[in-house]
Amino acid sequence: MTDFKNSTPYNEEFTHTPVMKDEVLEYLNIRAGATIVDCTLGGGGHALEILKILGNTGRLIGIEQDIQAMERAKERLKGYDNVTFVHDNFRNLDNIIEETVSTGKADGFLFDLGVSSFQLDDKSRGFSFMEDAPLDMRMDTRAETTGADIVNRMTESELNAIFLESGYGRWARKLAKAIVLARKKSQITTTAQFTAIITDTIKERGGKIHPATKAFQAVRIAVNEEISVLHEALITAVNRSNYEARIVVLSYHSLEDGETKKTFRHLSGYPTPTSNKYEILARIEPEKLVEILTKKPLLPTEEEINRNVRSRSAKLRAVKKM
Repeated sequence: MTDFKNSTPYNEEFTHTPVMKDEVLEYLNIRAGATIVDCTLGGGGHALEILKILGNTGRLIGIEQDIQAMERAKERLKGYDNVTFVHDNFRNLDNIIEETVSTGKADGFLFDLGVSSFQLDDKSRGFSFMEDAPLDMRMDTRAETTGADIVNRMTESELNAIFLESGYGRWARKLAKAIVLARKKSQITTTAQFTAIITDTIKERGGKIHPATKAFQAVRIAVNEEISVLHEALITAVNRSNYEARIVVLSYHSLEDGETKKTFRHLSGYPTPTSNKYEILARIEPEKLVEILTKKPLLPTEEEINRNVRSRSAKLRAVKKM
């Protein structure tokens, strides 16, 4: 394998700029002395702003599966002693709350989904098509499955399915077929190889989005099982919330936003959609556990997008525990 350099240590180059900071703080509605759980600590950008409001009597539980991100967050938050750092995946949120919060309930949860700026900028992680690197894409480097495993092991129909979900439309099947043909000649192990297959297959150009963007997102989501994990974690967050606690989700992909919307709607009393209308009529409506605070997702302002271009696809949804 190509000898790619190790990731760069923490420095200002990789400082995380929190997306929709003011909106996140507004919807979290933080009170001094509260317990807030940042389920995706990242570089600690949102966490720092939360800690400023919590005061000495409050507590922040910072969960992060990427150990490199956690080290950067620890450096950024080193002036605060009321932070509990947890190196774990938020799929284990129930156990984490049980072990770190004496009451077993928190006053707010934040999920800032997707990949952080410094993860994209660190070419050794394989999240970006801008630099050649191992096709890794693991948020947690302890996990076994990499991006290379996904593109080399998935069947053509499985690849087609994840590309369809990511919005490739008629190009999804062509891209899946091209990957299968390419890997028969040689295993796809680097971002450059994967990008070349995508750009050689998808001939449509135009717009601001590179043709490889959606494919990289699709593989990353598959590697980290992001959608199924999100559904479970949102339900746990509601069950582990105090009365009037807030749950705020920032998503950057239609699949993440769609799962958030669907889960929040169900937890607010809407039946889960089904193709059988009689099943809907026969089913008892779910308990109304939350109030939806954002009927439509909030979007970043033009000013913020100009300041931080990676915020352009962000959508914020929030609920309140009833």
